[in-house]
Amino acid sequence: MALYAIGDIQGCYDDLQRLLEQIRFDPAKDRLWFAGDLVNRGPDSLRVLRFVKGLGARADSVLGNHDLHLLALSEGNLRHRGKDHTLDPILNAPDRDELLHWLRHRPLLKRSRKRNITLIHAGLPPQWDLQTAVACARELETALRGDTFHDYCRQMYGNEPRQWSPRLNGMPRLRFITNCLTRLRYCDRQGRLAMREKGAPGSRNHGILPWFRVPGRKTRNDPIVFGHWSTLGYLQEGRVHAIDTGCLWGGRLTALKVPKKRPPRPIQIDCPGSCTPGE
Repeated sequence: MALYAIGDIQGCYDDLQRLLEQIRFDPAKDRLWFAGDLVNRGPDSLRVLRFVKGLGARADSVLGNHDLHLLALSEGNLRHRGKDHTLDPILNAPDRDELLHWLRHRPLLKRSRKRNITLIHAGLPPQWDLQTAVACARELETALRGDTFHDYCRQMYGNEPRQWSPRLNGMPRLRFITNCLTRLRYCDRQGRLAMREKGAPGSRNHGILPWFRVPGRKTRNDPIVFGHWSTLGYLQEGRVHAIDTGCLWGGRLTALKVPKKRPPRPIQIDCPGSCTPGE
């Protein structure tokens, strides 16, 4: 069985199909792990969502910020309603409820002990070891799947709190976990989240670092695969692999083949792009 981790799709269904042809995906024996952001901005979010859901146990996806945005819209939180009209076909689809139910039951973190790999959408704060990251992801999954789902969707947006503490509770705790796993790119040297920073390393303010370069990060010895950061491009640095290579923006779509014993290997296709950067 081959396992492939695939970068952010964001509604680019045709590009996904070309990538699956490139890797010769065999649903009888291969498995796909998607790095989140299945939807939004691209031309066919509804088709992507139906396709990945239809793969059943052969595929899974961690949740990304755009996936959570769709869930928030579905629960009436229009705070950040903007250029997301590409989500309307999902919200108006006859199988809307079935698709959204499936989406809200996706994990925030996937881990394969056999292949010694962990998949998230965005980042981890330096204070978390892998055990804490797994526990925090499960906390958020419980909130999404339970009776607190509506309240969570109405309150999830915001950049505070910036600093992790085990004493955080309630919505501040869930918001911090959300921001790390689905939005994080940069931290300062003290490990505080710098949520407003988005560009490539070297283009930002002094005093902040990519989350995976913060000194003393407790997961520095754990192999981690993540998406979310298209301006970073494909990156293998230490034990982290960044696989959002900007398919939506005319970059590439990346599948990372994760063998049991050998190092992961990227396979990429060029994409025509569906949006201009900044849209």
